[in-house]
Amino acid sequence: MLTGGIPQHPVETTAGSFRELGLSQPIVEAVEKIGFEHPTPIQAAVIPTALQGQDVIGLAQTGSGKTAAFSLPIAERLTHGRGVRALILSPTREIAMQTKAFLDIFGADHNLSTACLIGAVKMKPQLAALKKTPDILVATPGRLLDHVMRRSVSLDAIEQLVLDEADHMLDLGFLPQMRDILRRLPRERQTMMFSATMPDTIEMIAKEFMREPVRVDITPQGAASGISHRLYVVKAEDKRPALLALLQQELGSTLVFTRRKMDADWLYHILQRQGHPVTRMHSDLSQGKRVQSLERFRKGSHRILVATDIAGRGIDVPGIEHVINFDIPETVEDYIHRGGRTARGAAQGIVSTIATWQDLAMVKQIETTLGEKIPRCAVGGIEPWVEMEKKPSRERRRV
Repeated sequence: MLTGGIPQHPVETTAGSFRELGLSQPIVEAVEKIGFEHPTPIQAAVIPTALQGQDVIGLAQTGSGKTAAFSLPIAERLTHGRGVRALILSPTREIAMQTKAFLDIFGADHNLSTACLIGAVKMKPQLAALKKTPDILVATPGRLLDHVMRRSVSLDAIEQLVLDEADHMLDLGFLPQMRDILRRLPRERQTMMFSATMPDTIEMIAKEFMREPVRVDITPQGAASGISHRLYVVKAEDKRPALLALLQQELGSTLVFTRRKMDADWLYHILQRQGHPVTRMHSDLSQGKRVQSLERFRKGSHRILVATDIAGRGIDVPGIEHVINFDIPETVEDYIHRGGRTARGAAQGIVSTIATWQDLAMVKQIETTLGEKIPRCAVGGIEPWVEMEKKPSRERRRV
């Protein structure tokens, strides 16, 4: 279900209430109106600290409620009519649009207006929105800098900054743009940074651009509970047949991750010709088509969504039963993140990974994090690759 563009799905919550976090009555009522009864752990930990104006580093997975964790304090602390004073940087268009949906609802009591500046859409509507002097900007880094260079927006009065999905912005190569933007902002501001992981580069940014941040870490150890992991080790030439057979075997709502856009397009066209209800998402598609694809998948009119990692980061859809890694992720963190699209709340889900012998080193890293060996499975009609168990080497005796 969607409420004002906000996805609704089961998320772990605390026993407390939003009233106890220091939010005003109108904002609490707005929260309750969209069906949020109890704060999630990240919301309960971040909101009181953020309301005091302190810098915050929030470590949490996508789907943990972090968007509301920073949107609610911004909506509470800002008042309308003093120019652009809050900036949220988002890695993808989908995440930016979802953030704007939150702010439109939570900022209504203070008459706060939010402009969304994202790429791959026309400039004219964005320029029109900026002429109305919004209070908040939600932007992807590249498009924001486009507007800064055009002088259609000024960042001189920013009081509150949010770096959302900071690790993913780095994955997408946005570090130079992030640094450029951060150096243009006033030094006296509140900065909140949210990330699923804390690589060295994120630590560096925190030390350089934040002031004594309070660190909130609610990242789960290993993968989410409720997920059944499966590994299909095949010959390289059998990867595509294995994927097609797997999609025939598991018939629930399925999200397929590919590394390359050309593989996403290939799979989409093949499945479409075979009569599957399939849609796709990758960065070469227009924003309108990406939104349309996500809506069709969310509403169930399309059972299969094929996505690349770049587009897939913003996918927050309830009821996904099966995640298939057509290409093994490049990091353990990406494996955990992809798998987190399924088994939301108390739901059960399957994560299937199609791999070749060249991927087995990464498989071992994933298994170390999970704390268990991923069961090896076979799909009908595809001969599995037989892994050779390494025997302990014996030292040669010198004669």
